[in-house]
Amino acid sequence: MISLTYPPGPISRKAHRLAVGALFFLLGLCFASWASRIPSVQQRMGISEAGLGAVLLAVPLGQLLSLPLAGWLVAREGSRKVVLGGVLLYAAALVALGWAGSLYQLVPGLVLFGVGGNLTNIAVNTQAVGVERLYPHKPIMAAFHGLWSLAGFVAAAIGSFMIGHAIAPGVHFALIGLFILAGLAVSAGYTVREDRGVDPDQPIFVRPDRELLGLGAIAFCALICEGAMFDWSGVYFKKVIRADKDWVGAGYTAFMSTMALGRFGADKLAGRLGARRVIQLSGLLTATGLLVAVLLPTLGTALLGFLLVGFGTSAVVPLVYSAAGRSQRMSAGMALAAVSTIGFFGFLLGPPVIGFVAGATSLRVSFALIAGMGLCVSAVASKVRV
Repeated sequence: MISLTYPPGPISRKAHRLAVGALFFLLGLCFASWASRIPSVQQRMGISEAGLGAVLLAVPLGQLLSLPLAGWLVAREGSRKVVLGGVLLYAAALVALGWAGSLYQLVPGLVLFGVGGNLTNIAVNTQAVGVERLYPHKPIMAAFHGLWSLAGFVAAAIGSFMIGHAIAPGVHFALIGLFILAGLAVSAGYTVREDRGVDPDQPIFVRPDRELLGLGAIAFCALICEGAMFDWSGVYFKKVIRADKDWVGAGYTAFMSTMALGRFGADKLAGRLGARRVIQLSGLLTATGLLVAVLLPTLGTALLGFLLVGFGTSAVVPLVYSAAGRSQRMSAGMALAAVSTIGFFGFLLGPPVIGFVAGATSLRVSFALIAGMGLCVSAVASKVRV
């Protein structure tokens, strides 16, 4: 049974940090476990490529529906309650997806999966802001996000093992769900007790101030770049680089590897250079990497470019979330929800815009335009307090 009570005696800041880090890992494991078995679910249900694209829209739909609710709940009830309840919903939805026998079961399950994912995203980042306050001169937010990325690699390896041994998604997800529950039971008692600015009378809609709008704009541009890499890197390597089939996924792997690695070093770099300068450099690095892949479309140079994009995108969102959580005009949960909402639309809009521009011109032109988003990250960061 998961206990909401704290262990006797004072809790060290290291224990808080380990507990919240564990939650980031568990959430990354939950999301990536589903992603690793999408082809299995598609094959089992006989869903076409076009049909799968429509079905997968249920996840962002659930996220979109819960965006205002997440910030309001965290501001009203506190991030601790929301993250514990959200993790339970997220894990339960994952298990349900594994056993779904029809689209009538799969689609509502995906909507709930999106809702659970967004609730936990806002709540766990609010927890991370609370832990970061215990380290007043040491940024630590990016390392938390690094654990989420690391969990993606672990989930991919587990997924490959399950597929190789013909283990059904239902069994696979049930095992992951049990592991998540065990991890939650261990870490729940060491989460941060109180957030700054919790208000039981918090209205569900609050207009963000100018600073938060600026941070949201940075997140919007950065997540357009991330969304492009998640959805189009394989296509770019196949159609533009014309890589052999064994190398089609190399660009995505390169991007994900340096994004995860960069997040573990971003906090130290931000401590030395300042968050604003790191974000500015990150935007330039993202733009440079994309332009290298566009102007020199060979396997080696494209891999180098995608490695640079991974480093460039690694620090931006964690540092922006950290700055939003320190807002003096809004509770941490509402501030994070506001910035996350603006950034979320960038993540949603990026991939279809690439497809539209590629259809009208070429995929290389699309990636060149995305490079411009990297430059926008640097430009906006120079005008916003981070």
